[in-house]
Amino acid sequence: MRGVFIVAKVAISRASYSFDALYSYSVPEELAQKVKSGVRVLVPFGRGNRKAVGFVARTYTEAEYNDKLKPVISVVDGESLVTEEMMRIIMWLKENTFCTYYDAYKSVVPTGFSYTFSQHYSLVNTYIDEDTLNEDEKNVVDFLRCAKSQREIDSFLDVHNDARKKKTVDSLVDKGYVEISDALKRKVGDENVSMVRLSDEYVSGEIQTTLTPKQTLVVKLLEEGGCASVKEVCYMTNCTSSILKRLADKKVIVQYKYEVMRDAIGELGERQDPDDIILNDEQSAAYEGIMGLIKAEKPAGALLYGVTGSGKTSVFIKLIKSVMDMGKTAVMLVPEISLTPQMLGKFKSLFGDKIAVMHSSLSLGQRTDEFKRVMRGEARIVIGTRSAIFAPVTNVGIIIMDEEGEPSYKSDSTPRYHARDVAIQRCGYNNSVLLMASATPSLESFYYAQKGRYHLFELKNRYSKSPLPAVEIVDMQEEAAEGNDSLLSRVMCDKLTEVLAKKEQAILLLNRRGYTTYITCMDCRQPVACPNCNIPLTYHKKNDRYMCHYCGYTMDNIEHCPQCGSQRLKSSGVGTQRVEDELERLFPQARLLRMDADTTSSRYSYEENFKAFEKGEYDIMLGTQMIAKGLNFPNVTMVGVISLDKALFTGDFRSYERTFSLLTQVAGRSGRGDKPGVAYIQTFVPDHYVLNLAAEQNYDEFYKEEIALRKSLTYPPFCDICVIGFSAPLESKVIGASRWVTQLIKEYISQHKVNFPLRALGPAPCTFEMINNRYRYRLILKTRNTADFREMIKHVLGEFYKNKDYQTVRIYADINGDIGL
Repeated sequence: MRGVFIVAKVAISRASYSFDALYSYSVPEELAQKVKSGVRVLVPFGRGNRKAVGFVARTYTEAEYNDKLKPVISVVDGESLVTEEMMRIIMWLKENTFCTYYDAYKSVVPTGFSYTFSQHYSLVNTYIDEDTLNEDEKNVVDFLRCAKSQREIDSFLDVHNDARKKKTVDSLVDKGYVEISDALKRKVGDENVSMVRLSDEYVSGEIQTTLTPKQTLVVKLLEEGGCASVKEVCYMTNCTSSILKRLADKKVIVQYKYEVMRDAIGELGERQDPDDIILNDEQSAAYEGIMGLIKAEKPAGALLYGVTGSGKTSVFIKLIKSVMDMGKTAVMLVPEISLTPQMLGKFKSLFGDKIAVMHSSLSLGQRTDEFKRVMRGEARIVIGTRSAIFAPVTNVGIIIMDEEGEPSYKSDSTPRYHARDVAIQRCGYNNSVLLMASATPSLESFYYAQKGRYHLFELKNRYSKSPLPAVEIVDMQEEAAEGNDSLLSRVMCDKLTEVLAKKEQAILLLNRRGYTTYITCMDCRQPVACPNCNIPLTYHKKNDRYMCHYCGYTMDNIEHCPQCGSQRLKSSGVGTQRVEDELERLFPQARLLRMDADTTSSRYSYEENFKAFEKGEYDIMLGTQMIAKGLNFPNVTMVGVISLDKALFTGDFRSYERTFSLLTQVAGRSGRGDKPGVAYIQTFVPDHYVLNLAAEQNYDEFYKEEIALRKSLTYPPFCDICVIGFSAPLESKVIGASRWVTQLIKEYISQHKVNFPLRALGPAPCTFEMINNRYRYRLILKTRNTADFREMIKHVLGEFYKNKDYQTVRIYADINGDIGL
């Protein structure tokens, strides 16, 4: 054959890491106009040519037809859901996070767009000559005749792991007795409304017909309004759908489907003008400096370092307004879903329906529709959590990361990316600015700002000129020595009494949910532990059950030790439910709002609860870290930290940084209005320098202490850390696998001229050795994240997946992730 032929490079959805690649397929002439980059296609894959969905990474032409290439079967998408920029991001994720191509694709495109492929078998409605069938074929035919459902048939004829059954079914297909039909089903369909309008023939007078009184009412309504939904027409004319059907049969009206968007942002409310926001001198200087970077239209990074309450959000709004005036788009990232309602409410009033919101609490349909609104250009501002960094906005002017040091910006599942790294790639593509902002920036970002890699802008004073809250450290050892066995110190109780008397509000933080965090047997000294994870279970009083917060295991309350049968069980540790009981006992008149994972499981919990607290329907808000950052309640004059001692000693090199950030941020929730605020930190280690610097709100001094420690111990930003994790049902397998990989790395280094430094720690058990019935080990590598290093890791992972001795072992590689667990 001669001429130009199109070849598509396709990433397969079912490919595991060991054989993940871009496979070449020929494009039939009838599909040539439809097959393009980003479009999903149906292709034959593997030795059995099992049909699979994949996406086209790119296409190219060949002068000669290659008959060895398998052809594309069909096209799944009418148009590509992936822009050229996002295709680059997919390739970047594949290269830098050690995931498959399709894992990267699924991060970029919402789950609602995913398709499931299935094959259905059925008897052909024709005469079957049973004399031509062997015994296996007769059995299949008899089954098809008697089967009660299509699902039963498809399950019985699943031939993928049964060569004999596949041969039988193929023979019946060849004989024309059985047919196979393909079915592609999208996870979430479009939301459509049935609409009606007058037909062109009726309007032009071509259709002349007699109308009943009710049909006449329908026609008059459509003559006035042009079109309406079936539901509206039936309601306004008091008719039924059968009347509309008869009008359609007469060709008087036309029925059609109209796509509607599932609402994710809610009522817009009263509009405000961004121009009405007045910046003070510090804010104006920061705004002008950042706008200068944006107008330069070169990739740039900036850090806005401002104390809590300094008005960073006002600077964001002004920047986004200016970016939009330039015809560009903006992405605004927040670290927690709990921050989205307040931020979204403010932005809705300022920018209206130009906003799209993206976070995991939305339904699949809502996320799908928000994605479509952004793709169509209907929304030019995207607000959301980590995954919003993949929003399909074009011509991006600015990406803002609020509270940029938060660990939630780092994904702990495949692909293991950091939103900041993706944002840097997108800013490079769009020649735009990445603005990171926080009162407690990550040490890495502040270090790079000090070194000049990022531009540094500072807001040293609160916008309202109100002072930062006074912070007092309360020594709980002294409280215990003086006979106070309550969870709350006397000074905190006294202040709460005063706050309640003044009709003000308080926020209390305890970063552990449940009632008690572990139960121990006094005889055998064993905790009541999760059978899947060997981790102490947390008791939840509300449902009177023990729960594992890692695998989800639950069990009924018990009176006897599961190990020895003793009744001497002792409760230890404190969770939010127990503090709630204590507050109800001490302050029976107070209205309490508890905010933790147990009380915010429904889709609109955050928004409803925060609105109620802001309106003054509650006096005290008790919660985990979801209430610690980014929230603004002017009537809160007191913040109390029940306990954060455990967070200091988690085994992660970032534990001091995260504890300092959490304490500083939660203290900053106090005194944000025109009333002075105060904060109390209860602790059993009152002399710890991290707590004292947090009490002073002294980030600069904390940075000096911590960066010196990081440098002496060689931790980021002075290196990169790659964790290679292993898990398996048998400990012997996970130990063997970790040692095998360690030896493989040694051999690779000896055989290649590597140009990156490398220090290895381990392999050793993780802090929690077993989760969900799987033993866990890890190997920690201190290095530099270079192309050569990533090439070594890809080689190691590829070789590991080929080793059949460790098929039950799961492995992952994570650069600069969490090493604490």
